[in-house]
Amino acid sequence: MAERGARLLLSLFCLTITVSHAEKGSAVRNFSPFRFSTEPSDTLAVRGAPTLLNCSVHSESPAKIEWKKDGSFLSLASDDRRQVLAEGSLLISSVVHSKHNKPDEGVYQCVATIDNLGTIISRSARVNVAGIPRYLSQPEAVSVRVGDSHMLNCEVNPDLVSFIRWEQNKEPVELDQRVFTLPSGALVISNATEADAGLYRCVIDNAGPTKTSEEAEIQILPESGEERTLEFLLEAQHVSKVVGESVLLPCVVTGYPTAYVTWMHKDQLIEYSKGRFEVLGGGSLRIFNLTEEDAGVYSCMADNTNGSIEAQTELTLKASPQFLKKPANIYAHEATDIIFECEVTGSPAPTIKWVKNGDAVIPSDYFKIIKEQNLQVLGLVKSDEGFYQCLAENDAGNVQAGAQLIILDQGSRGGAGPTPSAPRDVVASLVSTRFIKLTWRLPAEPHGDDVTYSVYYSLEGNNRERIVNTSRPGEMQVTIQNLMPDTKYSFHVVAHNRNGPGESSVPLTVATQPEVQVPGPAPNLQAVVTSPSTVSLSWDMPLTGEIQSYKIYYMEKGMDSEQNLDVNTLSYTMTGLKKFTEYSFRVVAYNKHGPGVSTEDISVRTYSDVPSAPPQNMTVEVLNSKSIMVRWQPPPADAQNGEITGYKIRYRKGTKKSEAAEITSGSQLYQLIDGLQRGTEYMLRVSAITVNGTGPATDWTTAETFESDLDETTVPDVPSSLHVRPLVNSIVVSWTPPENQDIVVRGYTIGYGIGSPHAQTIKVDYKQRYYTIENLNPSSHYVITLKAFNNVGEGIPVYESAITRPQSDPIDPDVDLYELFHAPYTPVPDPLPMLPPVGVQASVLSHDTIKVTWADNSLPKNQKITDARYYTVRWKTNIPANTKFKVANTTTLTHTVTGLKPNTLYEFSVMVTKGRRTSTWSMTAHGTTFETIPSSAPKDVTVVSKEGRPRTIIVNWQPPSEANGKITGYIIYYSTDVNAEVHDWVIEPVVGNRLTHQIQDLTLDTTYYFKIQARNSKGMGPMSDAVQFRTPKAESSDKMANDQAPGILVKPGRPSVQEQGFGSVGKADMSGTGDNHILVIVIIVSVGAFIIILVVVGAFLCTRRTTTQQKKKRAACKSANGSHKYKGNSKDLKPPDLWIHHERLELKPIDKSPEPNPVMTDTPIPRTSQDITPVDGSMDPMLQRRNSYRGHESEDSMSTLAGRRGMRPKMMMPFDAQPPQPVISAHPIHSLDNHHHHYHLGSLASPTCSYLHHQSSTRSIATPISHLDRAQSTESVRNTPSADMHPPSGQPSCTTDLSETDISYHSSVAEEEPAFSTPTAHVRPTHPLKSFAVPAIPAHPMYDSAALPSTPLLSQTGPHSVKTASIGTLGRTRTPMPVIVPSAPDVSESSRLHEDAGSNYETDELTEEMAHLEGLMKDLNAITTA
Repeated sequence: MAERGARLLLSLFCLTITVSHAEKGSAVRNFSPFRFSTEPSDTLAVRGAPTLLNCSVHSESPAKIEWKKDGSFLSLASDDRRQVLAEGSLLISSVVHSKHNKPDEGVYQCVATIDNLGTIISRSARVNVAGIPRYLSQPEAVSVRVGDSHMLNCEVNPDLVSFIRWEQNKEPVELDQRVFTLPSGALVISNATEADAGLYRCVIDNAGPTKTSEEAEIQILPESGEERTLEFLLEAQHVSKVVGESVLLPCVVTGYPTAYVTWMHKDQLIEYSKGRFEVLGGGSLRIFNLTEEDAGVYSCMADNTNGSIEAQTELTLKASPQFLKKPANIYAHEATDIIFECEVTGSPAPTIKWVKNGDAVIPSDYFKIIKEQNLQVLGLVKSDEGFYQCLAENDAGNVQAGAQLIILDQGSRGGAGPTPSAPRDVVASLVSTRFIKLTWRLPAEPHGDDVTYSVYYSLEGNNRERIVNTSRPGEMQVTIQNLMPDTKYSFHVVAHNRNGPGESSVPLTVATQPEVQVPGPAPNLQAVVTSPSTVSLSWDMPLTGEIQSYKIYYMEKGMDSEQNLDVNTLSYTMTGLKKFTEYSFRVVAYNKHGPGVSTEDISVRTYSDVPSAPPQNMTVEVLNSKSIMVRWQPPPADAQNGEITGYKIRYRKGTKKSEAAEITSGSQLYQLIDGLQRGTEYMLRVSAITVNGTGPATDWTTAETFESDLDETTVPDVPSSLHVRPLVNSIVVSWTPPENQDIVVRGYTIGYGIGSPHAQTIKVDYKQRYYTIENLNPSSHYVITLKAFNNVGEGIPVYESAITRPQSDPIDPDVDLYELFHAPYTPVPDPLPMLPPVGVQASVLSHDTIKVTWADNSLPKNQKITDARYYTVRWKTNIPANTKFKVANTTTLTHTVTGLKPNTLYEFSVMVTKGRRTSTWSMTAHGTTFETIPSSAPKDVTVVSKEGRPRTIIVNWQPPSEANGKITGYIIYYSTDVNAEVHDWVIEPVVGNRLTHQIQDLTLDTTYYFKIQARNSKGMGPMSDAVQFRTPKAESSDKMANDQAPGILVKPGRPSVQEQGFGSVGKADMSGTGDNHILVIVIIVSVGAFIIILVVVGAFLCTRRTTTQQKKKRAACKSANGSHKYKGNSKDLKPPDLWIHHERLELKPIDKSPEPNPVMTDTPIPRTSQDITPVDGSMDPMLQRRNSYRGHESEDSMSTLAGRRGMRPKMMMPFDAQPPQPVISAHPIHSLDNHHHHYHLGSLASPTCSYLHHQSSTRSIATPISHLDRAQSTESVRNTPSADMHPPSGQPSCTTDLSETDISYHSSVAEEEPAFSTPTAHVRPTHPLKSFAVPAIPAHPMYDSAALPSTPLLSQTGPHSVKTASIGTLGRTRTPMPVIVPSAPDVSESSRLHEDAGSNYETDELTEEMAHLEGLMKDLNAITTA
């Protein structure tokens, strides 16, 4: 594009100059007409005869004509044999030519010169001199039948063919379409008549003395009527012609009856009605005025009633050069650049050369050939004026065209007035290897505003300057490009105003930077295939740089990586290449500076060869008594070594050595061998064929034809009998064939299974009459079915059942097994079955590929297969249960099964077949394919509004139908704009075992769109289609109350209604409806009264404590809070929560992650959401109950937490394959010896100790046991290092004075705490039974010192024990014990089950507890009323 633009600008510039100067009249010279009107042409001269080369010139002034021969001017002044005629033609009066003296033969050019204008040369013309006439063969006498064709040969020097003529009885032969001469000079007589009889001779005339050949007599015989075979007297051969000429394609046929000849070109019949085609003598084809479309292969087809024959010839055409664009006359100024354009076409492609005033233009720094045809002249000088000619030449001819260049005078431009002075301070501001940037200052006297500049530059010491103009007025810098490295240049700048160019600046000499010369591409790289595995490479040395070595890069087509090797020569032979494979090659030259420019890739294909491996999986099938069907697969792709053109099937009877063979096409993979003998054993094998020959054959495979032809148009009848004999682990099955033995039976299918015969199937040979089903279960009821089958299908089954014997029941020794099989219709099976393959292994390769390998004990130790056996691999999956087996045959000990389903368990078994012998199926091997990303989206996505909460919706879905692995999580996308970008949708992650999720705080009366995406260990699957849902227009009164509740600030001494546990367990949280106002008042009054009673009872019990017990409690409390910093003092204490005395009510939260330790990553989401836990049918019933409690409580409590804290909780994004992390959990510690239920306030941690402050410090936080409430509400604690057990100095200790309130009130604490710092654990909403605050664990009496709490809470039985917070028995008097949550490994499944065994409570127990609780409430109400 840039070059096209440059040419356009140059053309406009030249046009502007032409127009502007044409307006000035005589100031500009006009172009002078000067061209050749006649040019010489190629001539065949005869020695001793004159010859003339024409030449004439059209011009205004007389031109001087001279001649060149072979590039040198002829000196004709003293030559009396050669002279130039008046118009310019060259006349040679007598051509001289001998063996050692050929002065007149050669290439001639006419040269015309006009003084002070220029010189032009004509196209070149070759003069050849005919040789001495001699006959290489003579015509021969012959007898010809009437109506037949004949040809008389006359072979002479090729250059004298045009001088041949024929005479009959010494009279010239009249030529027409029946009698004509061929390009070789031979005479063809077609459809002979009696008039054609006579003496014929060949005459060479007009080539010196006339010379005649010997005479040959042609006798015309009458037609006998006997048939004569068609044959060609002369077949057409390869012909090359020039476009526009005529050609005769000979096709002379003899025979009887007379043949009819047709011609085909490019598989199309030639229509002779077209004017350019003509048939001579009934066979030969003449084509006039040849065009490029006429090239190609021509077929001459002759046929009569007895047969047909065909011959082919190829016509290639050359096209002499033709100008598509001729050079144009150009006006130009000195120091500018010009381009003469010349565009030529021809076949073969013409070569272009340029001449200036008759002399060849040699490419240099200032004369350059661009685009292989155009001439560019840089930095014009006055001496460049003249005539430039473009000469084009190829094998078909040569042409020339010229143009004139006129250099305009610089002084002819501009008007009157002052011009600018010289630009000042010209400097080279930037110098590189191939460009220099010049800058300067305004002239001292610009004499105008719109000043432009021209920069003239030249090589130092060279007067040929080039010019570069600034792009716009006022610009005072220019970059000179395309310079040569390490070269000195001279620059000077001239300013222009409207009056013309001004003074020049002082010349500035600048040298470009030297450039590291790396080699260019190696020219003329050629690759020649020499054999099926070798390619010879050769190249020339690059022009630049001293070459040290070369590197050859080569690559097989279809591969990703190149290989290379180093050589030090200009050629190399590549060996060891793959046969019939395409390779690409390139060469890089190296010098001391490193690698140079690479050549272009050149591609070749190695030769083909015979296949190096036999066809695969050959099988034979006897169809009837006289035919066998053979099937096979092609050889392995890397062993075909070329295009398979066919297959050869060899077969023979038994062991006889005489063979028969049949050949198929390369695409046919089967062959029916028929015409065989009945009841005969045949051996067959197959080999593949390429154009190079036949490859190795398969091993001999035997097959025996049937004795008689049976019917196979219907399925076989039912077998006539079926007997079964059960053993302990096997059942022996025997049978007799169908009674109707006129139908083909190719085998039997045995099906068996417990209660159903379709669990397993086995196929046996048609000659087999018994089979032992092995590997069965003892004392099991099996149903067995037997069906005969043939190629039409399976027949009617017969059923039988049997119960295998018990394990202790031995085989009855008195039973003779021979009696079982000895029946009239049960002959001894022959041959014996083969041993089944062993060691079957299934190696999983990918999500859809499994490789099956096995061993064959019937093979030698090296496991080399030398006979014609093959193996059948079958496989299936049990999902769905009725899946059928798929099978494949192979001749090797491995088979790769593809197209399997991801994350699916498959079973594989193998059977070997050799001739008529077949083994049973092997033991099964199993393999589960790898997972891959889900290939379908979650389905059945529905969105419903939550009852009573119009701002909350519930999204339900089902897992993807093609999960391709275990689903580890879902992502819910929702937005109000269905067309929004994915990253603009709000996301809600959900763990993988959940199929429902609720989203809160949506906007009323708004349309939302929801999509769901599933994830497994391999990545994310596709999104579901968007589901539309519109929220209601208004809220219900219950919902409005619920929405307002989180905004109410809870007083320290009075819990909110939502935080009270009795009603929430039974009704509020479970049903989702609002609390009854009357019930709220009663509960509040009851709670207040009960708190007073508890305080009194607690004060009474606390006064009985000893001083030692108080000290122990203080020390333990300090230890437990060693990693906390507390705010406030005793006056910040919150009133206690209600604690009801129940020693067995202990609730353990269940982690809702499907994995043992799913890693949860905090992901901020702009919405509050909770997960609804579905009741998984696979869960333990107790787990289901506990999950249902947790699921219902999560709806309200979390929104309360979020509302109170003024922040939205973060959702947890599940990920896979993360290291295990510790989880806080609560476990029961059962009573050991004390069965009394005393109530000890001292066993509860103080409220001060129960504050969990989230500090900004990076120190780990050890959670006190009084926060087991919070521990229950905690999803997980991730990445928590071992806690510091010692409190920092100055930290407030926990007080246990009787004046303190020692009842932990957790709901209020959890809500009132500011919690603006980063939490260390994600908080799950508190349990619905949250008013049952958990007391601290009493310490064992052995813990007496303050340092003791650093000891683990529970004794650990192994390295994988987890330190857990346990709820102690309330009847035990123990000091408080802190909970330490270090980073610990995963708990083993067995230990978890062991721990859970003591913590599970049945429904009746919980009901009993609730009944007891209601009784206490009634007592409390009675006390309050009193």
